[in-house]
Amino acid sequence: MSERVIAITGGQGVLGRAVVEAALADGIKVAVIDHAGGRSASDGVLELGGVDLTDPAAAKAAIDGVVARFGRLDALLNIAGGFVWQTVDDVEPAWAKMFALNVTTALNASRAALPHLKASPEGRIINVGANGALKAAAGMGAYAASKAGVHRLTESLAEELKDTSVTVNAVLPSILDTAQNRKDMPDADPAKWVAPSDLARVMLFLASPESRAVTGALIPVTGRV
Repeated sequence: MSERVIAITGGQGVLGRAVVEAALADGIKVAVIDHAGGRSASDGVLELGGVDLTDPAAAKAAIDGVVARFGRLDALLNIAGGFVWQTVDDVEPAWAKMFALNVTTALNASRAALPHLKASPEGRIINVGANGALKAAAGMGAYAASKAGVHRLTESLAEELKDTSVTVNAVLPSILDTAQNRKDMPDADPAKWVAPSDLARVMLFLASPESRAVTGALIPVTGRV
């Protein structure tokens, strides 16, 4: 995989940084696309900040910038997204916001990347769904509905690309072991959660040529929950 180039949306977050670290350790060239941060470049890494992936033109400009820097794109990892817990009767419903952050960003980045991924002998798209979207708990309606949209996008796009070299899959994590989650759930046992580094390894397998026989899969990554 040493010659491969991957783009990671939401790469400034906890999971994004875990994927970047693991990818660099594997000798992969990495582009980080995020709404946060500025633009910088170092050996093997291009960071594109201030990118609004809910805007199709901004998504295209970012992906085109990755290809201009590295000359190719082999995999897109759609990590950008958001979470909110709220009941349906909340005075400011977040359903549209959740759809924009979780579905629209993945859609726009994928559409922008497709021409370049089709040019790769082993193009890959890996989305981040949610195990919690398989059955929504109280207060999880908006988030779960948007992540279910990611699941359906994954399946549909995989079918559309069956005659190409591009595969499309999604990981469905449960609770990630992050500092924020530990703060929000102080009585929980984080040993049962998913380490970002472990989820990163699953995603990088799906981004590799070795995963060529897998497409349209929704892969639970749930630790010991």
